Amino acid sequence: MSASTDYPSFLTPKVANENQSHDAAIVVFVLGGPGSGKGTQCQKIVEHFGFTHLGAGDLLQAEIDSGSENGAMIENFKKEGKIVPSEITVRLLQQAMQQSENKKFIIDGFPRNEENRAAFENIVGIEPEFVLFFECPEEVLTKRILNRNQGRVDDNVHTIPKRLKVYFEQTLPVIDHYSSKGKVQKVDAHRSVDEVFEGVKSIFCRLTK
Repeated sequence: MSASTDYPSFLTPKVANENQSHDAAIVVFVLGGPGSGKGTQCQKIVEHFGFTHLGAGDLLQAEIDSGSENGAMIENFKKEGKIVPSEITVRLLQQAMQQSENKKFIIDGFPRNEENRAAFENIVGIEPEFVLFFECPEEVLTKRILNRNQGRVDDNVHTIPKRLKVYFEQTLPVIDHYSSKGKVQKVDAHRSVDEVFEGVKSIFCRLTK
């Protein structure tokens, strides 16, 4: 795989280690609307099944917080209201996978759209073992977001419907793609945390042996 010259060196994979890092890797994408409980359930999956939890947003923010030139580039995309190119996000995920001694990964909130999905499969060269999709009615998601009080400026009654609309418009094509391959495992997230995790456990016990 040749590296693009349009991106900084930290985004270029170490080819010698690439196959070694990915041959036995198990990747599970975790998707669901904001407020569906992905973060809480990912913590439980890590504790019970030994997966490493990767969040695309967390990796981008960590690069920004590092104060590096590369982080400044990512921050500029955000300041200008531009979406960070899929290749940059995927390279960060790939780098995190290569640097981990674990071979089992849950990737939270990714891919958000078809471009993300295609970039991940093309660059990393693997498909997910399955996609864990937390289904929850829009009115429940809205109530949870309003009640969680995380201090986000977009956690308000005016912006939440727009966020949910954009999320589902972009993400449902990803769900449809993997559904056509029999790779989507849906979980009813309109329940208590423990009840949801019972459903999650049965899926992981069955599909990640």
